[in-house]
Amino acid sequence: MEHRLRATVLAARTVHRASNQQPARRVHAHKSESGFTLIELLIVIVILGVLSGIVVFAVSGIQDRGNVAACKTDKKTVQVAVEAFYAKNGTYPPAGDAGWLALTVGIDQLLRDRPVGTGYTITLGVNGLVTATGACT
Repeated sequence: MEHRLRATVLAARTVHRASNQQPARRVHAHKSESGFTLIELLIVIVILGVLSGIVVFAVSGIQDRGNVAACKTDKKTVQVAVEAFYAKNGTYPPAGDAGWLALTVGIDQLLRDRPVGTGYTITLGVNGLVTATGACT
């Protein structure tokens, strides 16, 4: 009977040790590494290039519309200043640079400075004619 008891205790210790041990890890010769292939990266780069091209063309269209709006606003401001000059003095400002000088300097200063924009030019003509070339047309 003692022999059976020892065998049972030894068997219990063996089972207890086996349950506490971690399973042996298998070492594979080839690890499967995760990552992107060259083709996948090239596809992503091409997609980003196409999207950035679309954005550039969309923004340039918006900028062109902004230049047109700025030109029209500047032209209207100069027309109002020319009419105010006429109301105050009874004559229109002279054409060309002398007219700009009359509108921007001195007692009759109706404009802070001559409007200058990207892609357009505003000119003063005879008899208060205000013309714009470039983005306004």
